[in-house]
Amino acid sequence: MFGDQISTIAMPLAAVLVLKAGAAQMGYLTALLWLPSLLFGVHAGAWIDRHGHRRATMIVADLGRFGLLASVPITYALGALTLAQLYAVAFGAGILSVLFNVSDSTMFVTLVPAQRYVEGNSLIYGSRAFSFVGGPSLAGLLVQWLMAPFAIAADALSFLGSALLLRGVHADEPPPAERTDGALVAGARFIVRSPIVRACLGAAATINFFSFAFLALLVLYAVRELHVNPGVLGVVLGAGAVGGLLGAMAAKRLSEAIGLGWASVLGCLGYTLPLMLVPLAGGPRPVVLSMLFLAEFTSGVGVMVLDISFGSIFAVAIPDPLRARVTGAFQAVNFGTRPIGALTAGGLATLLGLRPTLWLAAGGATLGFVWLVISPVPQIRTGRDAAPVV
Repeated sequence: MFGDQISTIAMPLAAVLVLKAGAAQMGYLTALLWLPSLLFGVHAGAWIDRHGHRRATMIVADLGRFGLLASVPITYALGALTLAQLYAVAFGAGILSVLFNVSDSTMFVTLVPAQRYVEGNSLIYGSRAFSFVGGPSLAGLLVQWLMAPFAIAADALSFLGSALLLRGVHADEPPPAERTDGALVAGARFIVRSPIVRACLGAAATINFFSFAFLALLVLYAVRELHVNPGVLGVVLGAGAVGGLLGAMAAKRLSEAIGLGWASVLGCLGYTLPLMLVPLAGGPRPVVLSMLFLAEFTSGVGVMVLDISFGSIFAVAIPDPLRARVTGAFQAVNFGTRPIGALTAGGLATLLGLRPTLWLAAGGATLGFVWLVISPVPQIRTGRDAAPVV
């Protein structure tokens, strides 16, 4: 996760500063990273459930992503780096990330006792929040010192570390599922029939479509229109992500106080509303940087509360024999909206400009909470309330 946060800054900066990418090309780059979720999410979930070997799959996915990302600084050093290669690396890493993520959901419930799902998710997403603090800051500094393509090498090395750590994990994985008719669509069928998971998917997909339209343009907007240099941008975004740590630490108490369902609703709004501060930013440089910081800080709190709440609900709401297939189908829609949002952002920014497109993206993302408030989700107090009716 720490390495990924470096690439989140370094990859688009490599495109903008080294290869002179425009708004449409930035949309393509972001889209290609997430397009595999749309294309392969359902199939990956079915394949993992049928063949098992989740931990081994995760290790192979880590090693593959190491190789892909390591190619960027190598070709740059040889004077051969192109946008086409960045597109290929993003797409290939996206495919491997799909396999990793659908395996990870089953490993989590194998390792963590049911009564500690919220605590376990808090640790997982707390690690993610910690990566938000250090990753972007280090990325900005590495870009300043080494150039963006060489900064990506740090992300490549992080996948080696992940693979080595996974080798030390030992768990009794569930046996492979039996091959049955309709196995490929079983995960999607479960989502359609579950009002809780269906509402969460609607909320997450809406937020992801608009927030990734937003993220596809954020670096370009900050560098070219707000004139923030890469080092300062990395520090501001990383420092703002302290909010993610606070959100991860507060999620358990918040869910106990108001219930997992309302914590999810609050997380939706806490994540999306602050995004409006970015297109609103203007005036003296300290004001601009303060508004960017506040947007990142508050959104970081919200997204951690949202992710931990959703993760704890899903751990109970999804049956183990269907878990990888439901995760794959969920990601196919949820993550699949991300490339569509990124491509839409590139087109709209070309027509309307960066700032108006950011306003539209921030406003649309706030609508995600509506899916939850009109569903049974607010009635969920604890994970047990989300258990499927047998």
